Amino acid sequence: MEASLVLVCKRPILGIGKQRLAASLGVEMTQRVAKALLTCAVEDASNWSGPVVIAPADPLDFEWAQALSAPISSPVTVLPQVFGNLGQRLNALDQTLRRKEMKQLVFIGSDAPGLCAMDYVAVKESLKCHDTVLIPATDGGVVLMASRNEWPELSDLPWSTNQLGAALVESCRTAGHYVDKLQESYDIDEPGDLVKLKEKLALDTRPARRALHELTCGIISMMHAANA
Repeated sequence: MEASLVLVCKRPILGIGKQRLAASLGVEMTQRVAKALLTCAVEDASNWSGPVVIAPADPLDFEWAQALSAPISSPVTVLPQVFGNLGQRLNALDQTLRRKEMKQLVFIGSDAPGLCAMDYVAVKESLKCHDTVLIPATDGGVVLMASRNEWPELSDLPWSTNQLGAALVESCRTAGHYVDKLQESYDIDEPGDLVKLKEKLALDTRPARRALHELTCGIISMMHAANA
């Protein structure tokens, strides 16, 4: 059975999202970072061998999401998210896509540039013998969540906290899922994450990652100059 990649994303808009970054970098630079991160996620979608779903947060961004799919050669479905907290939105996406006969769903966001081809291969392999596969984040969250079963109720989970990963595992196991956790990765939420990002992407040759690395190096240099 072919797995589908679901990119859950927001349109990078000045002053919207990544508030912890914006507090240090300002809204314009934060928007540039958000755009570069999203380009990395689209890069991953472009290399995905199965169906791709782009799920923009705002239904008004349907055409924007369609344009985002231009470099993706696989079949692409654009399905805007419903309103509600992240758990409610993921549950609604999951249920709608399963009704469309997409049975193995791999959810990613747009702020985990550390994901690589081997991670996706490992997820697909693990789904052959597990119901649910998660890639934890170093901060206690998750950077990828995949399942061949419908997700349990997610609305009450502690989203955007360091308790999310453990709570998600417990919720899935309580629902009877056989869960596998793969090697952890990282996401970008705090200014300090940029230093780690610079190190992690130093040898990455993927074009979107090279562009993000260059942007990150410039930001760090600028921050050092401002603090000198």
